[in-house]
Amino acid sequence: MYQIKSYIAGEWLFAGSKSAALQSALDGSSVGEVSTQAPAVDEALIWARNHSKPLRQLTFHDRARTLKALALYLMERKESYYQLSYSSGATKIDSWIDIEGGIGTLFAFSSKGRRELPNQAFMTEGSYEALSKGETFGAVHLLTPKPGVACHINAFNFPIWGMLEKFACNFLAGMPAIIKPASQTCYLTELMVKDMIASNLLPKGSLQLICGPVGNLLDLLTEQDVVTFTGSAITANKLRSHPNLISRSIPFNAEADSLNFCMLGPDVQESDEEFSLFIKEVLREVTVKSGQKCTAIRRVLVPEQKVEAVARALKDKLVATTIGDPRLEGVRMGALASLSQRQDVISNIELLQKSCTTLLSFKEGKEFKGQNTDKGAFLAPTLLLCESPLKNLAPHEVEAFGPVTTLIPYKNLDEASELIKLGRGSLVGSLVSTDHKVMRTVVMEVAAFHGRLLILNRTSAKESTGHGSPLPQLVHGGPGRAGGGEEMGGVRGVKHYLQRTALQGNPTDLTAVTQTYCSKADQVETAIHPFKKYFDELVIGETLVTHKRTVTETDIVSFACLTGDHFYAHMDETSLEGSLFEKRVAHGYFLMAAAAGLFVDPKRGPVLANYGVDEFRFIKPVYVGATIGVRLTVKEKIAQDKRPDDLIEKGIVKWQVDIYDQTGETVALGTILTLVQRATL
Repeated sequence: MYQIKSYIAGEWLFAGSKSAALQSALDGSSVGEVSTQAPAVDEALIWARNHSKPLRQLTFHDRARTLKALALYLMERKESYYQLSYSSGATKIDSWIDIEGGIGTLFAFSSKGRRELPNQAFMTEGSYEALSKGETFGAVHLLTPKPGVACHINAFNFPIWGMLEKFACNFLAGMPAIIKPASQTCYLTELMVKDMIASNLLPKGSLQLICGPVGNLLDLLTEQDVVTFTGSAITANKLRSHPNLISRSIPFNAEADSLNFCMLGPDVQESDEEFSLFIKEVLREVTVKSGQKCTAIRRVLVPEQKVEAVARALKDKLVATTIGDPRLEGVRMGALASLSQRQDVISNIELLQKSCTTLLSFKEGKEFKGQNTDKGAFLAPTLLLCESPLKNLAPHEVEAFGPVTTLIPYKNLDEASELIKLGRGSLVGSLVSTDHKVMRTVVMEVAAFHGRLLILNRTSAKESTGHGSPLPQLVHGGPGRAGGGEEMGGVRGVKHYLQRTALQGNPTDLTAVTQTYCSKADQVETAIHPFKKYFDELVIGETLVTHKRTVTETDIVSFACLTGDHFYAHMDETSLEGSLFEKRVAHGYFLMAAAAGLFVDPKRGPVLANYGVDEFRFIKPVYVGATIGVRLTVKEKIAQDKRPDDLIEKGIVKWQVDIYDQTGETVALGTILTLVQRATL
């Protein structure tokens, strides 16, 4: 029998002699055996910590490039994952979500790392905070990688996506990971991890795998470690209360299964396109992955006068769904992950049936397509109706983690919101409506109870990613029953593995440490115009102090005529009484343009193009007769990767533009970006 191994301290091993057999969800045949004894988890932690420093020393861009290379490597081998994924009961569509959705997360975080994070091993967050009148003392918030280990305890339903959506974040942050997949489907995680290790793309110690129990792993963690969990709310609470996690204040992030809702707005009629979209969305969330999704729709809220129409439409669609071996043509729904999972779902259906009417039962003679399906974990859909949802709370408390959903009627929006909140926190909710008042009312009432909300109608349906699809760019998680944690969400997900530190000191010292210019830090003037210097020659804090120019009435009138901006404050001095201005004021955009005229070197040089403006604030009015000058300071440098079709290497330089008047006071302050050529090596 095939042994599913762990990867510990650079070695593939099968811990101990005791094991449990894993069976195919399709026909009960053997997939392999997993150890029921824990490997040497202490060695895994020591290995990760001893090898973590080189990973932390890589820049965000280095790590992002590795993620991209890894994603490309895995994508070339995806067919082997698809073939093995069938054993988990997944259809091709189910597996696509897990496999290519997971690999796509690596691509997404690679892109975000290179576009949104600095080319350094650390990052700053927010702006410099001046803390003294004399401007000699201030602070920045610094984010650095934790020198610990990220321990990911994952659920059985997405053995690949569940691993990669967490790993992408911790790796980009510079933290090694120990992955613990659920034993039911760990064979698929093992297959991909073998490829990840074989790629030789990952720094030593950055990824380990435990297939089977984790033993006393949680007892051995320290304050610099992080634990994440995906699974049931009951297990999340058990892990969260572990004495060592509590006593050492070890960060614990949970994403738990929840009783997500989909609501049909009272404005939608049976003949509307939105009615069909609503039925389609619920159908998909009941049948995709056989309903084994933490985001699946468990509660279907419907105006009470439309319950019969919705029940009829849903029942017809569910009955018509072909269930069976997903390798066969025409099969739209596969099996649950295991026979034990099937029994758990049936037990929870029976609990729900005590207070709900059964509209469609899994027992209603459904035939499953394929051979030996009687030995598999197949289960037909169940549709329930809770006629007194404010009194009978089971649909708001009991989750059957399979192809099961409950219709819940509501009288008005207030009652619908009250019913939604009875779920005590969910990962996601959906509202199908075209009425903006309905949208706003529902969202404002229930947003605090959800990690994500989807408004769906004909205007978004064509390109909508759907109710049940967490995206790398968006927060995945939710309050209360949903675990109270957050994953992904773009760069937010990376920050969970970084320590935020308020760093105080003199702005010059802070600039030297962070390599980002802090306001009022020392500025260095050189004889060479900075636009004549290559990217690598520029130094943070290097400043050009320009010559000056006096603003004239002609400047204001000419700019107004050129742009068409004849705002009264610039053109009509008779209308200024009671306004913010004493007399005609120069356009803010004129100041920006005039500043460029002062600091730009006109000759061709290393500066390739203006890349944009991050921010600009107009602080003090500039009237006719004022004299302005500019201090142009190198604020930050971000090296860019050279693409195959690029003729030259380049980087982005952020410049602080400080426009001041004859009194020395700043009248406008902003940040501009330029693309600057790198020196030829």
